[in-house]
Amino acid sequence: MSIPELIIQTWPRLLAGLGMTVQLTIMSLIIGGTLGLIFGLLSVSKKKTLRAIALVYVDIVRGTPLIVQAFFIYFGIPAALGIRLDPNLAGIITLSLNAGGYLAEIFRGGIESISKGQMEAARSLGLPYGMAMRKVVLPQAVRTMTPALINQCIITLKDTSILSVIGIQELTQTGRLIIANNYQTFEMWTIIAVMYFIIIMILTKISKRIERRMSYGKSSN
Repeated sequence: MSIPELIIQTWPRLLAGLGMTVQLTIMSLIIGGTLGLIFGLLSVSKKKTLRAIALVYVDIVRGTPLIVQAFFIYFGIPAALGIRLDPNLAGIITLSLNAGGYLAEIFRGGIESISKGQMEAARSLGLPYGMAMRKVVLPQAVRTMTPALINQCIITLKDTSILSVIGIQELTQTGRLIIANNYQTFEMWTIIAVMYFIIIMILTKISKRIERRMSYGKSSN
């Protein structure tokens, strides 16, 4: 069977797998982004305890492989608690915690890239710390962080393929199941690779365009 014929025959299953990949990515980035912002703010706090909490979280996430994190959450925790965990839920938790750790560092770097004088000026005008961070520092930091944030989106999208090891039927696992039925290994993995490549290239082009616009905006100021 040729590749075009294989695509026509398996397209509904591939589309469903791609949909699961996109769904996992979006949900994980929403939750991970929230975690990243929280721990990013903790990491620039003046309180040592809060900075230590953020440091421990980031070090654990960045110091362990994603596949180990997936196994720990899907197999380890349920075994310890005597419960069963849905693979999709375990996958979202894993990707969210993982993305949160890396996003926390992106937020920390973005916040620290803004001159301390911005915060001091805002505080001198009577703004509370939280409002000064939200209204003055973060809007400026976002411009610096945007390329790195989009890059993390791409990484998280690619990381969804690792979740196939716990049985989630995203794009990679869908390809495996199709191969188990027709044994067309080369053709199927070629199709999967091209699908990932197209999506990632689209995100990469968007990232570069945003980066160019921001660079133009900075040069115009």
